Amino acid sequence: MPGDGAYMQTFMDEIFRAFRRPEQRRWAHAYLWALIHVPGKKTPRRMALAEPLPPAAAHGLHRFINASPWEWTPVRRRLARRVAALTTPHAWTVAELIIPKRGEHSVGVHRRLDPVTGRTVNCQRALVLFLVSGTQCYPVDWSLVLGGAWDSDQERRRRARVPGSEAGRTPADHVVGYAAGVAGRPRLAGLPWVLDLTRCDDAAGVLAGLARQRADVVCEVPPDHPVLLAGQHTPAVAEVGALMESRHARQTHVLLRQGPDGRVRPVPVHTYAGTVMAPRPGPGDDVGVRPYRVLERPDPDGRRPARYWLTTLTDRRVEEVLRLARSHAAALSAVTALGRGFGVLDFEGRSFPGWHHHMTMVSAAYVYQRLPGAAEGATGGATAPPEAPPRARTPPAVALTGVLD
Repeated sequence: MPGDGAYMQTFMDEIFRAFRRPEQRRWAHAYLWALIHVPGKKTPRRMALAEPLPPAAAHGLHRFINASPWEWTPVRRRLARRVAALTTPHAWTVAELIIPKRGEHSVGVHRRLDPVTGRTVNCQRALVLFLVSGTQCYPVDWSLVLGGAWDSDQERRRRARVPGSEAGRTPADHVVGYAAGVAGRPRLAGLPWVLDLTRCDDAAGVLAGLARQRADVVCEVPPDHPVLLAGQHTPAVAEVGALMESRHARQTHVLLRQGPDGRVRPVPVHTYAGTVMAPRPGPGDDVGVRPYRVLERPDPDGRRPARYWLTTLTDRRVEEVLRLARSHAAALSAVTALGRGFGVLDFEGRSFPGWHHHMTMVSAAYVYQRLPGAAEGATGGATAPPEAPPRARTPPAVALTGVLD
């Protein structure tokens, strides 16, 4: 069995501790090693061609992902726990991944409009949950968003082994589910959620769901997002864009930003003088009254529309809130790196458990490579982790969009 010495063995013992069968541990070790070291497409057949794996390993790698009955949730929780133990996490964020596919047999594949290109694509739609620490984003959970015939065709779901609980779940449902899942983890439950809701069909539902979990948020919203003005006998509804047009109702903060040319220039940021509340998403939906702060950042060059954020961190400085907001951009760069070097686009199976097994191993490989000490602790021909581009272009095979477009 190939390996990277003591560092990989320690990582394997911690992350895959729930595997009780020795053969599962062996194949997990081989699959993880192959995801890290084998160049090109990460399929069992191609990975088995690499030295020192024998060609016959293709069958075992395939069965480990598509047929072995191991649960992915405990593995992902251990990944998050290891990240928290070796870094200082400061936020959660979610990114969306569109995976183009040919044919209609891959689990979850359906046709939808890609808001980035404006074209209809045949694809899988996934959400990735990241734990953010410093400039790094670590993928620790995944969701496959079903659509099209997958919501109504029970036979198709049965063949792909899709649980009945997955039918009809929207991206908003998945994000709120992430928040509910971390609510019971003492060290991680208090981290704020940084989300891009600019193209979300149910932004109010996301905010309400996070409010039920008492989670702090830094959410980018579109200019027409409605809010309730506090401090009035009859709360008035206003759109954030129109609200910030009133000069007497906002405060200006000037931040200094160093450009690519090294020159430092002032960047104005506006905040609403008071606080606002989120409208209830539906009648009888009582999620409590939470004050939000509104931030507006005009484009310094005036060529693009202003951007807006809602945050429950009303006592934080503007610089801190905007620093948190940049976590989402870092997550998009991480998704690009996952697609280029870790096989996130390469799953060819047709089952729901197989897809989640592969994505779990992709997360494990990425976390293994990016955690502090990985390059120093690895031996036996290990390669240094690839650099994550700060604002990498989207590769042709993957489309990155806002979290809930």
